[in-house]
Amino acid sequence: EVQLVESGGGSVQPGGSLRLSCAASGFTFSSYAMTWVRQAPGKGLEWVSSISRYGVNTRYADSVKGRFTISRDNAKNTLYLEMNSLKPEDTAVYYCAKQPFGVLSTDYDPPPGQGTQVTVSS
Repeated sequence: EVQLVESGGGSVQPGGSLRLSCAASGFTFSSYAMTWVRQAPGKGLEWVSSISRYGVNTRYADSVKGRFTISRDNAKNTLYLEMNSLKPEDTAVYYCAKQPFGVLSTDYDPPPGQGTQVTVSS
């Protein structure tokens, strides 16, 4: 059973930073590309960023490009999202999700975890 546990969220002021983590188990983490998605209040899931199985290739939504950095540590089965220059519109529950292949695609499995809340407010 695929298990993904997100952590690292919190409340920060605009311009602040947070580092999210996603601990993976139940599958061979290094074999799959991974994705971060988010869900703002009252809205659907929004794709944020993806990383290929070895971390060579990454992609970002235009809304976070230049501010967020996705990375992974396959030895620790952990996915990360470094978020800088946070804006109020980044407020959402953030989830990690597994993609169906090792290379980047636009697909991802439904996030199985509870997510981690990020709130950006002054």
